[in-house]
Amino acid sequence: MAPRWWVRPAGLLLGALADALFADPRRGHPVAGFGRTAAALEARCYADRRSAGVLYAAALVGGTAGLGVLAERAAARHPLAGVAVTGLATWAVLGGASLAGHGSALARELVAVDLAAARERLPSLCGRDPESLDAAGMARAGTESMAENTSDAVVAPLLWGAVAGVPGLLAYRAVNTLDAMVGYRSPRYRNFGWAAARLDDVANLVPARVSALLFAGLAPVVGGSPRRALAAWRRDGSAHPSPNAGPVEAAAAGALGVMLGGRTVYPHGVEERPRLGAGPPPTPADLVRAARLSRLVGAAAAVLSAALAVSFRVSRRVCATAARQVASARVFQNISS
Repeated sequence: MAPRWWVRPAGLLLGALADALFADPRRGHPVAGFGRTAAALEARCYADRRSAGVLYAAALVGGTAGLGVLAERAAARHPLAGVAVTGLATWAVLGGASLAGHGSALARELVAVDLAAARERLPSLCGRDPESLDAAGMARAGTESMAENTSDAVVAPLLWGAVAGVPGLLAYRAVNTLDAMVGYRSPRYRNFGWAAARLDDVANLVPARVSALLFAGLAPVVGGSPRRALAAWRRDGSAHPSPNAGPVEAAAAGALGVMLGGRTVYPHGVEERPRLGAGPPPTPADLVRAARLSRLVGAAAAVLSAALAVSFRVSRRVCATAARQVASARVFQNISS
């Protein structure tokens, strides 16, 4: 039985709704399980060579995509089962509600001048050293993380789900998780993590630009300007060391009317990031606006992904019908001649 056109878009919307209502499961999160598997495999096969990292990434991403293929095929005969499988996979890979929730909570802690609680929460948003940051530094780190992770943890998986279904959802989350684990420029991972980092760059190339457009388009909802968001993206996006974080963070900075970038302390070292946007440094109030904008971008991305899934399915059916008609015409011509 051919898959129904509505199965994939319905599953994507169901998963996005589940994420908005329930956020991430507190225990037994599939992404955490994948992370433990990846860490165990790294312990067994690590070598300071790019080739070792290529095999490592290929095994984990390929294996995860294979599980997605099996799950989708198992549910193919029953449309409602297909919706459920796609919805569960979408919920498992999305992190939008938790991201926005942590951002809002961080803002409240900074307003209350509870820096100890804020420092304890910050690792849930980004991989920076919280002990090196004051209140202003944590507000900036949270705002930057909200922008980048809205693209990585919400927009990108939804778009990959629209294009490639459950295998696309799971494979993308595997790529992004590996980049977060080993995609650093530290001495240990400069070679071994190269493949994971480059895969993540490729996987996010289009989603990051879509995210930047959504940030710009929705800027008025948080008192911002689409024109300033697009101008910041055009002017500052390419200065960022990441080809994908740059456009997203610059567009978010322009949408919020703040300036991002500057000295950034990671466990593996210190980086001097370029300035993005034109305005004052973000405050806790701006972090609240960023969380709201993140939720809106996620909702828009869910609708967009569902529409793309429908269009891809319809396009495939039209192409298949046209191919059959051409084949039938050729057979008729051969018989006639």
